[in-house]
Amino acid sequence: MTTSWISRVWHVLHTRLYNSSCFFSTMFATIPAALRLLITTLLWNQETPASPPAQELQFQLRHIHGVTNSSRTIFSDVSPSYSNLLEIYPIKTQNIITHRPSSFSAFSESRRKSMTLGQSGLLDWDVAEMQGPNPSNRETLLTLAKMTSNAYNEPSDKDWYDLGRDWNSTFSYGWEPDADGFRGHIFVSTDNSTVVVSIKGTSVPILGGGPTTTKDKRNDNLLFSCCCARVGPSWYPVCDCYSGSNRCDLSCVEKALIEESLFYTVGINLYRNITYMYPEANIWVIGHSLGGSLASLVGLTFGAPVIAFEAPAEMMASQRLHLPSPPSTQHITHVFNTADPIPMGVCNGITSTCANAGFAMESRCHLGKIMRYDTVEKLGWRVGVQNHPISTVIENLLVEDWEKPDEKAGTVGRETPELVDEDPDCPAQECMTWTFGDFKNSSAT
Repeated sequence: MTTSWISRVWHVLHTRLYNSSCFFSTMFATIPAALRLLITTLLWNQETPASPPAQELQFQLRHIHGVTNSSRTIFSDVSPSYSNLLEIYPIKTQNIITHRPSSFSAFSESRRKSMTLGQSGLLDWDVAEMQGPNPSNRETLLTLAKMTSNAYNEPSDKDWYDLGRDWNSTFSYGWEPDADGFRGHIFVSTDNSTVVVSIKGTSVPILGGGPTTTKDKRNDNLLFSCCCARVGPSWYPVCDCYSGSNRCDLSCVEKALIEESLFYTVGINLYRNITYMYPEANIWVIGHSLGGSLASLVGLTFGAPVIAFEAPAEMMASQRLHLPSPPSTQHITHVFNTADPIPMGVCNGITSTCANAGFAMESRCHLGKIMRYDTVEKLGWRVGVQNHPISTVIENLLVEDWEKPDEKAGTVGRETPELVDEDPDCPAQECMTWTFGDFKNSSAT
């Protein structure tokens, strides 16, 4: 019996019973002591197995997707007139383990019980091994960052990145004349095995804006603020949940987040539509800023690999949305730099740049793995929102390896920073000045 086989069995057992620790401990105790010792020795004293060899997929843009004023998702094929832009884009992959709900209906029922009854029911998760993007490969991140940047543009725009002949244009969504919300592009590998959904982030009015600016801002202020973007007395909140004296009705905020027109709901509907179009394909989700956070929430829901660039922290939003938490969120990767105050959770307060623009970006904690480019200490960058655009990532961070080899120091260098976990103490640092409760429906203080 091989070590990998034992590890897989142990992983499946732990996944199925992770919320039933007492039962699991009792069951494990019935295994003969000699076998328990063997399993423990193999699992905890084994050397780290070698990573599987990198593979490469080739993608093309085929569709544009979007949502109309009536919240209807629309797909369109890329126009033949863009045929000279239908390039092929290579991506290095790696094998990853992800957890998917046994069914979407079971996932939805678990959410319903959590929202209406306060019950955190046990949800069955299927363990899946699949090809995902390799974030430790710089060229892979660079290609995905360009795909993410293209979510802000149409293939004919001057800011559209040419991704090479290994990718072709596929579908775009949200680019219809009356579409004023969720938009981006869908890329498909040339063998149809993998689909990449890129989600547009916030369009800022002072930078040209566009028809999505109003809904972008509303989603930002609902998802990432402590209480409906109530930053100060002069602020007009995006929901009526403030209860005076820095008190916030949490049930009210949670209800505001589940409106059908909001971007999370649109995102899961889009994902389900794509699964009908490509039922056998792996689906990855990527995005920048708001688009990155939405990509993470969609990826959390369906167990899809995610690469999010410079995204505001979304852990608090996932909890307020009552998304069932899988045994692991390691399929989600956040890439950002320390001179960008938005993913760092420091672009807040009534005098901040974000607040001056009308955004209450108060969340701090991310799901999944984090890849921090320490541009403040290593490169001497000054902290500011000028370091937030996806173009900064493409043109200043991913043009060369992060650490050069140093023969004198005996280091081999790194293409990208190390992947780390979120600080476990982070949730306690969010919205510390607020008191949350059921203030709207209770006479208690």
